[in-house]
Amino acid sequence: MSQPIIAVERVTKQVRDSTGTLTILHDIDFTLQPKESVAIVGASGSGKSTLLSIIAGLDTPTGGTVRLAGQDLFSIDEDARAALRAEKVGFVFQSFQLMGNLTALENVMLPLELQGRNDARRAATEMLQRVGLGERLNHYPKVLSGGEQQRVALARAFVVQPAVLLADEPTGSLDFATGEKVMELMFDLNRERGTTLVLVTHDRAIAERCDRQIRIEAGQVAPATIAA
Repeated sequence: MSQPIIAVERVTKQVRDSTGTLTILHDIDFTLQPKESVAIVGASGSGKSTLLSIIAGLDTPTGGTVRLAGQDLFSIDEDARAALRAEKVGFVFQSFQLMGNLTALENVMLPLELQGRNDARRAATEMLQRVGLGERLNHYPKVLSGGEQQRVALARAFVVQPAVLLADEPTGSLDFATGEKVMELMFDLNRERGTTLVLVTHDRAIAERCDRQIRIEAGQVAPATIAA
């Protein structure tokens, strides 16, 4: 078996408040292989989004670590983590997270420009055409529908050809029919590009489309949910 693209090793997350110490995650362990698709599921407040943030290196665990493509995320500084994310990881969020002062094309070009790519405009244009927005290149987010904004977000995530796509409730702000179309596109792009998909979702039908599911209950991996 190849080296895991992601290895989560005994990850614990605790926070302190006026009542004491709250444990959000406790001893989370699992690995993801290249090109695998995994849904992280569980009730609201179970720790799913916190886990996704730690996998991305955007949040720091109290204990344990995460290895991305063999690199221990928490043995390097934030600048190095940011550089690794830019190289290896794409993101899709429930709230789209587009830059309102940039056009669709400029939003998709942005991560390529940060990489110093001199073909950013061409690659971004082709990616937007792939997601069906070839006629909307110069439109700003405020004049795009929710489904169109999420397709821009998908184009932005996939245009850098990430090894890993992290998606946090990507249909949460969309109606059912639009969400279905967006998820179909996301799974198609994921297969085409051989990306490892880590998807946080409440939607059972979406979760069942992944290779396997990992259920988080009260901050821990529920028994018998890691195996494929």
